[in-house]
Amino acid sequence: MKKTGYFIGLLITLSVSAQDKTAIKFAKTITAADLESHLSVLASDEYEGRETGEKGQKMAAGYIAKHFEKLGFEAPVDGSYLQKFDLVQSQIGKVYLQKEGEEKIGFKDFLYYSKAETMGEEYIKVVMASRKSDKKLFKDAYVVFVSEEFEDFRAFIEEAKEADAKGFMMILQDDEAYESLLSRVGPYFQRPGMGVRDNEAAKLIVGNADLAGWMFGKPLGEIEEGATTYLVFNADYLDKPVSTENVLGFLRGSEKPEEVLVITSHYDHIGVIDGEINNGADDDGSGTVTVLEIAEAFAEASKKNKGPKRSILFMTVTGEEKGLLGSKYYTDADPIFPLEHTVANLNIDMVGRIDPAHEENPEYIYLIGSDKLSTALHHLSERMNKTYTHLELDYTYNDENDPNRFYYRSDHYNFAKNNVPIIFYFNGTHPDYHRPTDTIEKIAFQIMEKRARLIFHTAWEIANRGERIKVDKVEVRGE
Repeated sequence: MKKTGYFIGLLITLSVSAQDKTAIKFAKTITAADLESHLSVLASDEYEGRETGEKGQKMAAGYIAKHFEKLGFEAPVDGSYLQKFDLVQSQIGKVYLQKEGEEKIGFKDFLYYSKAETMGEEYIKVVMASRKSDKKLFKDAYVVFVSEEFEDFRAFIEEAKEADAKGFMMILQDDEAYESLLSRVGPYFQRPGMGVRDNEAAKLIVGNADLAGWMFGKPLGEIEEGATTYLVFNADYLDKPVSTENVLGFLRGSEKPEEVLVITSHYDHIGVIDGEINNGADDDGSGTVTVLEIAEAFAEASKKNKGPKRSILFMTVTGEEKGLLGSKYYTDADPIFPLEHTVANLNIDMVGRIDPAHEENPEYIYLIGSDKLSTALHHLSERMNKTYTHLELDYTYNDENDPNRFYYRSDHYNFAKNNVPIIFYFNGTHPDYHRPTDTIEKIAFQIMEKRARLIFHTAWEIANRGERIKVDKVEVRGE
């Protein structure tokens, strides 16, 4: 028995060693030179910052699709690599409130924001409320709540929505806080935005004590809970349809093809602003070309009959900068492969730079979300790094109390909210974030190569291990 056990152990050791060597062999096909070659195209001026729906984004989609075709991947969207869908580009027009012939102007006397479609003037009921108010008061009304500062009232808003409230008004008691918000946020709300019209979306008006006094005809401090007034409200939108597309390449697994690992990045950026091209070399050209290189490594393995046991979907998405729209379309509207068969998502968003916190030790990567849904995925990720790449895995932004809330701010979250285990790979922010200075000459390609190889090894292990990654935690939404 002892000899038999010894030989079985030896065979297992040899098998694992052979698997390690195979993974290392194909990881080495991911090179700094190839990453730079792809990025020199996608982050060039010719691609005009890859703004969603614009010429440069279409060019980038074509480049990525041709790469997937060259690798021999299946085109999973009815024979195409492009998952097309429509968005709406809109710009706020005339916004006003009227009472007894007097008018208050939007973005001068108050702020307004909504993704809901509006149809000209409407006569609205406005009710002063508190968190303890009788929810029966909220039905078909704009609910007013008072705050010292611009707080997060999502929970209260959801309660009011459930009571069939029509809209919401936040009154800021601090005039200085209100004026700051008006000057800082007002221009942003008035810029053209992009998304999908949602008539279930909340309508939010933000004003100050003067607006409340005007609406109810008495000073804010004298307005009783349950007080009601009636106004005319108007918010016009100038809408333009925009077509865009995610780019998908599919490598079918040899043994468990129905189980799918999804590897993502977003290939859109913010385009041309004030005549300056925002090339987005790091955000997220770096993630996109990392996906292309990992895809090529797996394609090479497949050609040598060493392809993954599970299937892998390589997906570069559009519209991330507009609100994670491309990944949301995939998960919420058209998951080409059922989410219940999606074993994990590895999302790569900004992996080409070194942030100020790591200038002395650039061999690092921030990991976010690896332990949120699956203990097994977190341990696997740690083991892959210890075995192959020896980077510093920095979990600073994985903290539940991190004020940046990065866990909710990239495409992995649309998978996580559906309880698909995820890892988000990130290099941290830098002064060039969302600026024309995010250019290719600032990319650290050697460290980017090492980060890409870590992601490849993690993907290799997920795709080839005996059991699929188990979910042992449940996502609690924090959007």
